[in-house]
Amino acid sequence: MSKTLILLFHPDLARSRANAVLAAAALRLPEVELIDVHSLYPDGGVDAGAEADRLLSADRIVLQFPIHWYSTPPLLKAWQDAVFTRMVYVHYKTEGRLLAGKPLLVAATAGNVPEAYAPGGANRFTMAELLRPLEASAHRCGLSWQPPFLVYRADKRDELSLFSAGRDYAARLDAWGRAGEAEEDPRRYLVEAWG
Repeated sequence: MSKTLILLFHPDLARSRANAVLAAAALRLPEVELIDVHSLYPDGGVDAGAEADRLLSADRIVLQFPIHWYSTPPLLKAWQDAVFTRMVYVHYKTEGRLLAGKPLLVAATAGNVPEAYAPGGANRFTMAELLRPLEASAHRCGLSWQPPFLVYRADKRDELSLFSAGRDYAARLDAWGRAGEAEEDPRRYLVEAWG
């Protein structure tokens, strides 16, 4: 099994329920490194060189975060600007080309129900549409975009439901590390909202 790097972008992990459970479940797996990016860069300044080294040392990359106003948390955007710009535009020969081909998984939590993320739903757009900027960035960097792992109703779930989401996340990461994403049915990893 090879190394999975999870970059967790939660502005207040101490108050998180869903992202904290997902992180704890992931850390039980071998060959998983989880970085709480907000604790690493509380002032918002990102060490692009250190982050590039971190990405290059991983076999698989996960960006884990709560959806904030239909987008990523601000530090994730700042991280992308600093790290991907460095790797793809400034140091392509020594960094960017080495990043190409690595699989990228987004693990995101959202407060609403899945039906809200539809053309006729309260949020009007699908989650795939809302995540399109990350998919475009992955494409530009040569990363292999994987079907996202999504947890809906993240702030409304009871403890059993959160535990189940964590178990599903760990199973997804474990299967991904062992067999690769191409052999899996991605729909099986969409965590649906239930009472």
